[in-house]
Amino acid sequence: MMNSKEAIRALAALAQEHRLAVFRLLVREGPEGMNAGAIAQCVGISATALSFHLKELENAGLVTARRDGRYIHYALAGEGMRVLLDFLMQDCCQGRSEICMPQVERPSAPVEAHRGGY
Repeated sequence: MMNSKEAIRALAALAQEHRLAVFRLLVREGPEGMNAGAIAQCVGISATALSFHLKELENAGLVTARRDGRYIHYALAGEGMRVLLDFLMQDCCQGRSEICMPQVERPSAPVEAHRGGY
């Protein structure tokens, strides 16, 4: 169960252009994720800047990191996002969250590519 402080940390992590772009990229990539170099190239930022942003997303529980030889792969922490969405929606529709849940679970139309090139 998420508390308000954790929700604020997760939302703050997403409230930045590059972090939101990284998060959305990793959502599309699925459970395998991507290595940091590929993420930096797709988002169009330096490795140093990316490292900072990935750490913020990881600290917020929204991405995970795993070492694979010389590389670090980052992937969506699906449970972290599910917990955040549950927290945000728990009081939906006067306590009848089942009314809203189909809206959350339904896949949306593809989003236009980010100007950073992914």
